[in-house]
Amino acid sequence: MASANPATDSTARSSKKRDASDLQTNETESSADGSMNSRKIAKIHPFFSKQSQATSLSESSPFQWLKPSLGPKRTCLHGINLSPPCLSKIAALDLDGTVIKSNHNNRGKGSALQWEWWRNVVPSKMRTLHEEGYSIVFISNQALKSNQLTEWKKKIPLIAAALPDVPFRIFAACAKDGYRKPMPGMWYELERIFKEQGVEIDKASSFYVGDAAGRPDDFASTDRKWALNIGIPFYTPEEYFLKLPAASYNLPGFHVASLPEVEPVTPPNVAIIPNPPRQELVIFTGYPCLGKSSFYRRHFSPVGYSHINQDVLGSRPKCIKAAEEALKDKKSIVVGMYPLTRMPSILDRVQIDNTNRDVATRKHYLDLAKKHGVPARCFDFAGPMELAWHNNLYRAYIEPVFDVDKPPRDILPYVAFIGFRDNYEEPHTSEGFSEVVKIAWKFEGDEEARRRWSMWLQIDGK
Repeated sequence: MASANPATDSTARSSKKRDASDLQTNETESSADGSMNSRKIAKIHPFFSKQSQATSLSESSPFQWLKPSLGPKRTCLHGINLSPPCLSKIAALDLDGTVIKSNHNNRGKGSALQWEWWRNVVPSKMRTLHEEGYSIVFISNQALKSNQLTEWKKKIPLIAAALPDVPFRIFAACAKDGYRKPMPGMWYELERIFKEQGVEIDKASSFYVGDAAGRPDDFASTDRKWALNIGIPFYTPEEYFLKLPAASYNLPGFHVASLPEVEPVTPPNVAIIPNPPRQELVIFTGYPCLGKSSFYRRHFSPVGYSHINQDVLGSRPKCIKAAEEALKDKKSIVVGMYPLTRMPSILDRVQIDNTNRDVATRKHYLDLAKKHGVPARCFDFAGPMELAWHNNLYRAYIEPVFDVDKPPRDILPYVAFIGFRDNYEEPHTSEGFSEVVKIAWKFEGDEEARRRWSMWLQIDGK
């Protein structure tokens, strides 16, 4: 356990307001005339004495949580001890299980005041890093309930008080969003802060230490994945602090490197736009986030196809009415994708219908095409659910940081992808389509964008 400083305890006892650490059996006090008086008072449990000592340390700590918190929804806590410098070399470290012992099994009130260094060597190593010219940054996932988070925040000033000559910065991700490791949001904030001070971070000279490394007994692999995403060297606490050899590890979960090579369009020689042009109804189907909107913008919008979208119009009857009016006006239409300016933020029936996932949903539009004597084609955007979810995370949390020209997109709930998977019925010409075309996902962007898209993207903590 981190022990309280005797000088600090003395200061606390001399204050006007007495706390539990002042209460001892047969306490002796000095009277007004200088004589000593002995009086008997209630004896208290040692736990409350330790709490008081820790509170005293916290109050005397130079640590402060900065306000407001970071992120569009203020989900990333940011704090500093002393005045941490912005230096090109970063020593980034996980907190629980790396700098201090993990305390995940004890979330009771007051538990935050009980902590220990992971090993005795940690504080001296922190001082050495500071002396060697590193900016020390703690990177932590803390998706806790409100009252638990309030308790946890009390722990950091105690750690700071035990490192009185070590400036550091801490980021804590408090929600399952783009800040939660292995998502790189906390690193992006660090880069932004340093850039505002005219400092470019030297990744080759920086490193990250964490215990969630994918080893057989590790609870997760998020720390190693975070370092891979950032592009900095990674060490486990055993490797870094104890100089032990590296252990074997495995990184579970989806990665884009596992995707097979497939034909981008099947059949390969199909004409995306009929030649010569003709009026038609086109239905898009497939998981969200597999490129339907981009495909429409590239191929169908330039030649005048109308876009029928239920999330915009609000109900299926309104969509059918809009589709019928367009067909009456001799226009070609595309049915079934999300709005071109944003992703929907909540799951409802409208969103499910936009994926045209089953025969019954598609039949409403096929009947309309048949009624007006217009041919209908289906473009089925194929790809695994894991890829669709990956793209969802990339578009919501990564792409907007670097491409201000792309419209902001809210994260689509995971249940939307589960719903499509469980109810998907593959389209066939027997439904009434003149043609069914398979479109495979293909990333489009420069090499740096591809590198970001190829990161480990997940918010489930594994």
